[in-house]
Amino acid sequence: MREFIELKTLQEIDTFITEKKLAFLYISRPNCSVCHGLFPQVKELMVKYPKISLGHIDASVVEAVAGRFSIFTVPVLLLFVEGKEYIREARIVHLDLMEDKIKKIYNNVVG
Repeated sequence: MREFIELKTLQEIDTFITEKKLAFLYISRPNCSVCHGLFPQVKELMVKYPKISLGHIDASVVEAVAGRFSIFTVPVLLLFVEGKEYIREARIVHLDLMEDKIKKIYNNVVG
C-alpha cells in the first residue's frame, strides 16, 4: 500500500496541490468510523496510480480546511490536476465509480 503525507497547515496543503501535477487529498477526522474504514481501501486503490501524490488531512488538526474546500462532512476525497479540482467525493464513496473517474483522468494526464 502507498503511504499518504500528513499535511498539517493550510500552507502545506496549498503547496502540495500547486507543486504536484496530480494531487489527491483524503480529509478525515479521528472519530469518524467511515473515514477509518475507507482509508485502507483508498490506499490500496492508489497503488494502481503511482504518479498521483497522496496527502492526508486531519480536519480536527487543520480546522480551516473545512472553509478552504467547503467541506461539510468527512471523509472527503479530492483529486487535483495541475492545481484544479477534478474529483470530489464525500461521506459515502463508491470506490468503483471513483476509480473509473480517476482512471480516465490519469490516462489523459500521464498517458
